[in-house]
Amino acid sequence: MGRHGGRPAHKSETPARKSGPINPNRLAACSLCGDVQNNSDLTPLTDAWLVMKQMEEAVDGSFQERELVALQALSREVPNIDAAVAKIARYSAELTLPQGTIHVLSDIHGEDHKLRHVINNASGTLRPLVERLFKEHLTPQHFQELLTLIFYPAEVVGRLERTLRTPQQQKDYALRMLQPLFAVVRVLAARRSLKHATRTFPEEYQELFTEILHAPAAGRDRAYVESIVDALARRGRLLHLIHLTGRVIRNLAIDELIIAGDCWDRGPRGDRVVDYLMRQPNVALTWGNHDAAWLGAALGQEALICHVLRISLRYRRLSQLEEGYGIPMTALDLLARTLYADDPAESFGVTGSGRRDAITMARMQKAAAIMQFKLEGQTIARHPEWGLDHRRLLHRINPLAGTVELDGVVYPLKDIHFPTLDPGNPYALNQEEATCLEQLRASFLASQKLWDQVHWMVARGRMHLVREGHLIFHGCVPVNEQGEFLPMPVAGHHHRGKALYDAIEREIYRIVERPPAAPEDLDLFWYLWSGPQSPLFGKDRITTFERDLIADPRTHHETKNPYFRLIHEAWFCDNVLAEFGVDPRHGMIVNGHVPVKVEKGEPPLKKSGKAVTIDGAFSKAYGDHGFTLVLEPLRTFIATHHHFESVEAAIERGADIVPSRTVVREWDKPRRVADSQRGRQLGLAIERLEQLIEAYRNHDLPQRFSTHLD
Repeated sequence: MGRHGGRPAHKSETPARKSGPINPNRLAACSLCGDVQNNSDLTPLTDAWLVMKQMEEAVDGSFQERELVALQALSREVPNIDAAVAKIARYSAELTLPQGTIHVLSDIHGEDHKLRHVINNASGTLRPLVERLFKEHLTPQHFQELLTLIFYPAEVVGRLERTLRTPQQQKDYALRMLQPLFAVVRVLAARRSLKHATRTFPEEYQELFTEILHAPAAGRDRAYVESIVDALARRGRLLHLIHLTGRVIRNLAIDELIIAGDCWDRGPRGDRVVDYLMRQPNVALTWGNHDAAWLGAALGQEALICHVLRISLRYRRLSQLEEGYGIPMTALDLLARTLYADDPAESFGVTGSGRRDAITMARMQKAAAIMQFKLEGQTIARHPEWGLDHRRLLHRINPLAGTVELDGVVYPLKDIHFPTLDPGNPYALNQEEATCLEQLRASFLASQKLWDQVHWMVARGRMHLVREGHLIFHGCVPVNEQGEFLPMPVAGHHHRGKALYDAIEREIYRIVERPPAAPEDLDLFWYLWSGPQSPLFGKDRITTFERDLIADPRTHHETKNPYFRLIHEAWFCDNVLAEFGVDPRHGMIVNGHVPVKVEKGEPPLKKSGKAVTIDGAFSKAYGDHGFTLVLEPLRTFIATHHHFESVEAAIERGADIVPSRTVVREWDKPRRVADSQRGRQLGLAIERLEQLIEAYRNHDLPQRFSTHLD
């Protein structure tokens, strides 16, 4: 049973969602503190700050009264002067620690296994640490065994459960491996405050992890750890502890993971990519155009449903739809067998292998593509403000001559078999197509897993992020040849530059919080996917029709927005950084979307030295490389990845992705938390705590004390 109790969702119905609504105002407020999880200890302080700012905007009431209302909210969490002083001391100490390490990846495109390995080995940064600690103290076999356990704790423990059959065997293994595992934990935990470090520990084992972590400093002998191991072994939880320790190492190695767009399409399992990201402790996202397409399809935008189906069929990625999201292909299969039964569909060939034969897949892809072209024509017709009527191409087909007129030029078509195309009304679905689409749309709307992922992606996602002077977004800032920001219509108004990014964010939050019934309300997602002024797309057109149906390669060209040329110019980068409130003297633009031609020697860092493209063709379909931009206390560098063989090869033979590094920036001394965005947040928090102390001392607010026995 789906969200509609088994009923197909009619177009006038709004699907019932199990997840709570998304509050765009709250999301915007959380952005003041960077990531919510990373700053959860500051939440009461920032909530109080927000209350104060709201109260300051009120017309009546004295400033002191408004201030006290804000401080009153804070006093519920910090009840007295001692509690405030303790927090100030802890925050002040944290300001001296090294900045957290941030990893930025882009354009994952469904490559779930490769993503998992890159996260597990912390984009290659864990191996050098483990080598520094143990390379000279362990045999090569034991060193590789330790690395594999750190990278794949779940799989290794699964094998150990089958091979270590007695408690004594498990104890011997644990005593050998726990010492180096916790040595790595201690090094990584030392970069964080104790509160932040222990937050990565599993809740049920938090006290136990803390005890083991501090055992050497407390002078505990080997018997102390052995007694812990013995107790866990007797109860069958020892290997589980080892699994959890490996996961803690991974979580400590990356303070924040940022995905700069495009989780789905071309790779095998976009659903598993999002699943894995949802399990990471501290993730932020900027949406890409492929993400926008899936968000729109999940909400019922019909052209995007057909687009998602078409591209999944082209790359034989139906498992993510059928197994991952429970969206059956029965209706589309029937449509292809009924209306395209004898069609060779040579222009719609598929790649890879799968359960269905290639000709059936090609016919299904063609059926989805023709529906997509029709529905895109309807979408464009609903929005004359887009100025895209020249991209409605079906009425320009001459079926008798087998040609199409494109930009004033007539081209022969590779395929002239269009059994559902009515020359008098070419953008209308016929009855069979309408029935097929209704069933498919109902399946998309009924997929609870797809909705849960969409809800998470919107709650965690933004159009752009700023981290330590790095302006991060997926695509571009649309500009003309002179570098002037171009407008895009959003919700009836034109916006440009940062205002455009903000307007798109607000509209996405609004739509997902209250899914609309009118199709035109969802059409924003289609334009974000492929519109010329879309910051997520940044090209004059998307040539799916031409690539499928016209042989002339000149028609396949998509002209990039001038942004992609101008980011080689320092003055242009300075203008973009300033527009988004980033200091141009030290800022850097980070975008994905356009694959860097690694095989041709193209560098990701632009000639300006102020922009970097981190789409390194992560997916096999694009090139099987990939970049991670790593922001460390002492440097910012690009890790260049290569082909990932398999999880099995990594476990059995130690196959690893050892990336090459390109340093983008270096600092004379390691940057501290005081120099970071979190440092600025801590400074504001300390300021509020000082005001709270003053209120307590002036008896403007009463202190509260716990009752202690003498």
